[in-house]
Amino acid sequence: MTDRRPSTSGPMPRARRLGIGAVALAVLAALTGCMPTFLDQSKPVSTPTGEDVAADLQPFYSQVLEWERCGDGLGCATAKAPLDWDDPGKGDVELALVRHVATGDRIGSLLVNPGGPGGSGYDFIAESLEYAVGQPLQERFDVVGFDPRGVGRSTAVECYDAAQMDDYLYGIVPAERGSDEWIEFVGDAAGDFGTACAEQTGDLLGEVDTVSAARDLDLLRAILGDEQLNYLGYSYGTFLGATYADLYPEKVGRLVLDGAIDPSASDTEVTQAQAVGFEHALRAYLEDCLTGTDCPFTGSVDASMQEVAELLASVDRSPLRGSDGRMVGADTLLTAIIYPLYSPESWPYLSQMLESVMLGDADLALSFADGYNGRNEDGTYRDNSTEAFRAVNCLDYTYQADVEVMREKAAAIAQAAPTIGPYFGFGDLSCNQWPYQGDRERGEIHATGAAPIFVVGTTGDPATPYDWAVSLADQLDSGVLVTYQGEGHTAYNKSNACVSDAVESYLIDGTVPASDPRC
Repeated sequence: MTDRRPSTSGPMPRARRLGIGAVALAVLAALTGCMPTFLDQSKPVSTPTGEDVAADLQPFYSQVLEWERCGDGLGCATAKAPLDWDDPGKGDVELALVRHVATGDRIGSLLVNPGGPGGSGYDFIAESLEYAVGQPLQERFDVVGFDPRGVGRSTAVECYDAAQMDDYLYGIVPAERGSDEWIEFVGDAAGDFGTACAEQTGDLLGEVDTVSAARDLDLLRAILGDEQLNYLGYSYGTFLGATYADLYPEKVGRLVLDGAIDPSASDTEVTQAQAVGFEHALRAYLEDCLTGTDCPFTGSVDASMQEVAELLASVDRSPLRGSDGRMVGADTLLTAIIYPLYSPESWPYLSQMLESVMLGDADLALSFADGYNGRNEDGTYRDNSTEAFRAVNCLDYTYQADVEVMREKAAAIAQAAPTIGPYFGFGDLSCNQWPYQGDRERGEIHATGAAPIFVVGTTGDPATPYDWAVSLADQLDSGVLVTYQGEGHTAYNKSNACVSDAVESYLIDGTVPASDPRC
């Protein structure tokens, strides 16, 4: 999804978010016992593959996972991975796992990543198994969710306490957007955040890049006892999966990459493409809204887009104060707009929120932004996804400090997406003072020699534009494109049986369609 602060966003794909209504449904399903009872009493441990690896990696690859019951139908375990894969003797990190055992004829393990970077795969499976994977996959695979290094229950990135995070995410910059004063203020705030992360996290902060996470993924495959990796990755999880395939093409089993990221795209290209994607999603919402009776807009789509632009500009100049004292400026309002744009099922909630802001009420917008930011009603935060998101992206992309170049890039983004693009620029400020600088060169991923890899793209996906799926499928030597012609972020296990059938036939039977089914 988008960065927590769109004005200093950087690359923005995030976790596969449940729609506002779907959150309650998925959690309710988990709490009301829709999952089967614990089935793995006969196999409380996982036997590693015993493959030959370097001597300094042998202690890691020979781990025996001991599963403990941690919920109805679930088992949990903790694995250890090298802190630094280039120097395994420097120490280790813990990786938290949760598993739902296959209810039928078991094929093997299926590791699932919901996206981010920073999304908790542990929570994704533990709290919303039915949303994460369909029943056919639950029957044939041990479905395994994991928190990547730096995330959640694994050894995690730590930065700010709740009050500091509130100020960082919701604070108002006391200067005109894009001015020298504004750039200095935002850059200093990002630098202070990075300094706090380094002080609280230590050496881990320099080791949470996606290549290291992909090497962790291979370790998990081996200690789960699987000769090849079966994997379902959403959003950022597609980049993790593609990186794995490039590093270990011979270990690729069946990989599904849904809501694909183009690994060759630069930070600026990612940001501009997503600004355009959310601009298009906003237009699609308005086209639908204007046909109903409860729409806060009237007239044409273009006129309504202009109203949204004026609303954003208005709160940018004069933020609204919520009942708890927090302020809604343009960045927070944009987060509140983007949150329900991920799923058409949430569009009615977007209408309610926009209408409330038009009437001068900030509370619903704050509630939406809180939902996206993982902020609880009591002011605490549910997870560390903001910290992990920033830490991973600052290592995975390269950034520069030339303010004039930033202004040129910001102007291009604003021109490409006139309504929301003005709040997507200056992403370099987020990372150009980060304590650890990334050096990964962005480029195509081919994964030469890998078995067929499924790439799923949605034509109206705002967060990971469809063109990225086309590009990734073309780059991969064995890429297979499956298109969903519709709206929303990611496609599998939603309302389209064509996509779900194609994905499940591939994962279970290895069936690869002769051509794109264009669901």
